[in-house]
Amino acid sequence: MQAWKISGIIAAILVAASIMAMVRGGERAVAADGSTNPTSNMSESKKPGQAELKKKLTAEQYAVTQQSATEPAFRNEYWDNHKPGIYVDIVSGKPLFSSLDKFDSGCGWPSFTQPLATNEIVEKTDTSHGMTRTEVRSTTADSHLGHVFDDGPGPTGLRYCINSASLRFIPVDQMEAEGYGELLAPFVKAGVVAAPKQETALLAGGCFWGMEEIIRKLPGVLDTTVGYTGGTTKNPTYEEVCTGMTGHAEAIRVVFDPAKMTYAKLLDYFFRMHDPTTLNRQHNDVGSQYRSAIFYTSEAQRETAEKVKAEMNKSGRFDRPIVTEITKATPFYSAEDYHQKYLVKHPDGYTCHVLRD
Repeated sequence: MQAWKISGIIAAILVAASIMAMVRGGERAVAADGSTNPTSNMSESKKPGQAELKKKLTAEQYAVTQQSATEPAFRNEYWDNHKPGIYVDIVSGKPLFSSLDKFDSGCGWPSFTQPLATNEIVEKTDTSHGMTRTEVRSTTADSHLGHVFDDGPGPTGLRYCINSASLRFIPVDQMEAEGYGELLAPFVKAGVVAAPKQETALLAGGCFWGMEEIIRKLPGVLDTTVGYTGGTTKNPTYEEVCTGMTGHAEAIRVVFDPAKMTYAKLLDYFFRMHDPTTLNRQHNDVGSQYRSAIFYTSEAQRETAEKVKAEMNKSGRFDRPIVTEITKATPFYSAEDYHQKYLVKHPDGYTCHVLRD
């Protein structure tokens, strides 16, 4: 399956290059903090039909988002909202703006210096009402949001003047519960919320595409990165790891909140999402880079790993002994960008992982 997998990667690179070329030619620069569109754990809904929208939205929300109407100034929900949180598209749920970029412009509508991610915003020339303006619409749902002007404050000099009716506000203390936890980091940096307690796990169980797709959705998981560890070659490439000569395994670095996901529970999921009884193999993926391994970062993790492995061996869940190695963590090297969140980018891509009961 490895040759098939490599050909899929080449195709993905070509597609990504084409998309990047279009993006560079038609959008404003990325947000000032360098952020790009975060999609894992967040709403990926598509735009409903008009009949469904009329049921879902209020009359004003429908008029604004679908008919490009404008709500009254100073008589809308968020123009003077100063609470911390994010503003998402009322139709699709895609994150659009942050309270960290909101300012009082005096215009009577919510105003922002920049969007959370430029690829969630589309700008179009608007010549209605006898003037030329730049309309702002949402990418996924094609909702009319408002307009952007060049009279805003620093650092962008822009003023995104947005209708409250096109937005839904999610307070910062509800963001994680609603699936927007990946956007909390700027609020932590700004001192709005406390940083969550974190622990890091390094796990290997075959092709890292499928493993990451399951792990990133688990409750308490804050971040995932695919990469290589357990070998001797510094800064290896995917092609080098595929030879089996580097000693590295395809692995996942998992950052999680131990108050919501214990290390033992994470390992329970780990053993259930792959076959830990096959040596240097997961289904059709064969080689030491596909071995089952737990790379512990502390003595406490080692003890927990040994205990969970022993319990799994005695559980009767597997017909053969577990061969998962438990070894001290060595340097972890992030894989190439096209591997990160691969199955988010390519939902029909190759995977051999299933979370079993």
